[in-house]
Amino acid sequence: MRLRVWLRAARTPFLTGAAVPVLVGTLAAWHDTSDFAWIRFSLAMIGALLAHAGANLANDYFDHVSGNDAANPAPTPFSGGSRAIQEGLVTARQVLGVSLTLLFVGGCLGLWLNFVSRGNVILLLGVIGFFLGFFYSSGPFRLGYRGLGEVAVGICFGPVIVLGAYYVQTEALSLSAGLASIPLGILIAMVLLINGLPDHDADEAVGKRTLVVILGKRRAAALYRVLLACVYVSTLALIGLRFLPLPCLVVLLTLPLARRAWVVSARKFDRESELLPANASTIALHALVGVGLCLGLAADRLF
Repeated sequence: MRLRVWLRAARTPFLTGAAVPVLVGTLAAWHDTSDFAWIRFSLAMIGALLAHAGANLANDYFDHVSGNDAANPAPTPFSGGSRAIQEGLVTARQVLGVSLTLLFVGGCLGLWLNFVSRGNVILLLGVIGFFLGFFYSSGPFRLGYRGLGEVAVGICFGPVIVLGAYYVQTEALSLSAGLASIPLGILIAMVLLINGLPDHDADEAVGKRTLVVILGKRRAAALYRVLLACVYVSTLALIGLRFLPLPCLVVLLTLPLARRAWVVSARKFDRESELLPANASTIALHALVGVGLCLGLAADRLF
């Protein structure tokens, strides 16, 4: 039961946000070199997952301290935090302690990967990722409270992780891999954006100026659809410019799911319970687009 509580508090279903870009960066490296370092891949994946879980717990802790989660009377499975603190399943101090532990262990794995790699690229990317993840909700920067949360998360779970996973394999950076992270970065930012719609009133009440609070629900939902279109436009552009191989067109198989998210976000943006299919679809799109990119890279390498 205790493990189940911590898995819930860490919001493990959302950890695909870290797993997918690690896979894309690793497959991009294998596509370019035909080499696959399994131990490095495993450590990079574990480190990214631990860091993501730690950042989720830190977000829960600081949103509790600010009163943000307590101010939300109607949380959904996609918004309002894990509620583990609010329901008395764990204490705020325990959440902070486990958060720092996970971040420390993830950081140690990153330091080892940096030690066995040339230069300090992994260290630099790790510092950027830690800053964007931990200070998303904690002081003194509180990026998520200043309208920068979506941008910060898009950078962290887009180019930072993809390039980090690529470098772990190759000890080199790649323009193609960096550009391939663009659709993933946009999609993970969209996850935050659409999950922020049900949190609008609670966020506004505690002064958390997310993009949804700044723009209002209608315009935030319109921005969501613009970003959704950008995912496919950028993917097609990268294929057309040969930064991604032709088999990555398999990503277009996700268009029916994207259409569902588009329609629901346009019609139900101000109705929390009816918006849930769009929340779920956005998370699924992030995972499936990432898998599509991986399949395209693997198919191009093999065939």
